[in-house]
Amino acid sequence: MVDFFGFNIILDDIVFPDGQTRMGLLGGGGPQAAFGMRLWTESVGVAASVGPDLPTEAIQWFVEAGIHLGALRYSEYPTPRAWQAMETDGRRTQVWRVPPEAIQDHLTHEISRIPAELRVAHGYHMGIHPLDTEFEFLADLKATGALLSIEPYKPAERLPTRLELEQLLTVADIFSPNLVEAQSLLGHHKPLDLLGGLLAAGAPLVVLRMGDQGSLAATHSSNTAVQVPAVPVTVVDPVGAGNAFCGGFLAGWVQTHDLTRSAAMGAVSASFLVEQVGLPRLTENTRQVAAERLAFVFAQSQVISIPQGGF
Repeated sequence: MVDFFGFNIILDDIVFPDGQTRMGLLGGGGPQAAFGMRLWTESVGVAASVGPDLPTEAIQWFVEAGIHLGALRYSEYPTPRAWQAMETDGRRTQVWRVPPEAIQDHLTHEISRIPAELRVAHGYHMGIHPLDTEFEFLADLKATGALLSIEPYKPAERLPTRLELEQLLTVADIFSPNLVEAQSLLGHHKPLDLLGGLLAAGAPLVVLRMGDQGSLAATHSSNTAVQVPAVPVTVVDPVGAGNAFCGGFLAGWVQTHDLTRSAAMGAVSASFLVEQVGLPRLTENTRQVAAERLAFVFAQSQVISIPQGGF
């Protein structure tokens, strides 16, 4: 049995604002979210489709981190690979480096790709396109009885209709956009207004991620939110921090149903991703540092009021 799953593997070729590059790094929502989960729980897996060119170093990272690969599918197409062009203001542009048919094969999701004996997880986290969401697959995941967490992997190209927004926000148990993604759904509003607007539109639980400004989290039935700071670390590379945050939050929410503690766990998971390029190694020292960071962030968190009823 595997308690938590993340989805998708992408090999990242990162171009930094100063022109430096790092090629062929293991990335994608699967391993990034899995690391965020694995800090806090023993039983984590990745469901993904890859090609015969997946580097042995990538498999070794999963093995060393104790992440289950029973839902790893191999295809004749090359592993998803993309340029990740970073800007000084934090923007990122992804450009696929593999043929469209490879993307179609690897990133089309079906519940049958997860072995039946592994469809007993407590939680799944998945990145979604906000205007082209695989609602049938997400419904299949929820039908297993697990908690489902989703985050947009890009902003919406236009404001969704009311019905589109409601469908997006009610398909999962946890919806976690960053500020830019939330604004693409509701327009340019202050963070607390965005949080209230998403909850009013039907989301059961929203975690609004705000980078170095921390996060805001609230449930649909509450008139208060928790405000949790980011861990004060030196940011080297933000790629993957959102997935790691969501993985940590999901693990915390399943274990405790405590908003503050869950958001603090997410913040700590993200902190390890941003302070280096690529995925961190999971060691005993990592866990010790994580516990220290969790205590610090938890102590700095607070409860605040949020607007009700949207805009």
